[in-house]
Amino acid sequence: MAPPPAPVARAWPRRRTTARLADLTWPDLDDRRPLVLLPLGSCEQHGPHLPLDTDTAVASAVAERAAARLHGPLDVLVAPPQMYAASGEHEGFPGTVSVGHTALRLLVTEIGRSMLRWAGRLLVVNGHGSNLTSLSAAVVGLREEERDVAWWPCAPEASDAHAGRTETSMMLRLRHPAVRGERAVAGPTDPVHLLMDRLVTESVRGVSPSGVLGDPSGARASEGERLLDRMADRLAEDIRAWRVSERGRLGLPERRPLIAHAGGGR
Repeated sequence: MAPPPAPVARAWPRRRTTARLADLTWPDLDDRRPLVLLPLGSCEQHGPHLPLDTDTAVASAVAERAAARLHGPLDVLVAPPQMYAASGEHEGFPGTVSVGHTALRLLVTEIGRSMLRWAGRLLVVNGHGSNLTSLSAAVVGLREEERDVAWWPCAPEASDAHAGRTETSMMLRLRHPAVRGERAVAGPTDPVHLLMDRLVTESVRGVSPSGVLGDPSGARASEGERLLDRMADRLAEDIRAWRVSERGRLGLPERRPLIAHAGGGR
């Protein structure tokens, strides 16, 4: 398969500076009760052509773009991303690091408890679908402790399952040099729900030796820009409304599955 073409040279729009928690000192936060966006991703294989931090990079970009849209009316900070999460279904590939669901639930719970000693609200912006089991449980538990916490899924429109055209397009936009287009190959393109039984019993490697579920052909940085911007628009809109479901999900549920990645992890 021919590698995805390089993006057409163009000047991307300049964005407002995002307020990052890591750049501040404690006096900068005195007498403030900000909303903190915590990008949650993964360190896992994304085929032979995408970097291990793809989910983290996407969640971080969406959180920062949404924060820039909300700058002024709301006091919003973007926290350093949490990269190690629940990726057990990808452990058949080197480079994947998974802490599992039990540890991730405890981690999110303790981050929430600590952060909300000084922050007003916490929103976990999730870039890896398999995190949802433990993420939702942690958020529900924190809300039962009367803490203002929610989670939100990065679910691009009409996305494929894993390391296909959608994620390749977004990474071409975010970090083009990290995309090894010459290595890109297509994997099974069946909808995830048709592959789920095999994914559970055989893991991702048993279903796709390349680790790709989808087809990266035709990926474009311009498409990645559009997908990222639309997710940021939806996230900013949901933050303004701040409606949280019983499962801790911010915003109204989509009409399509929320989990854009395959497998349940460990």
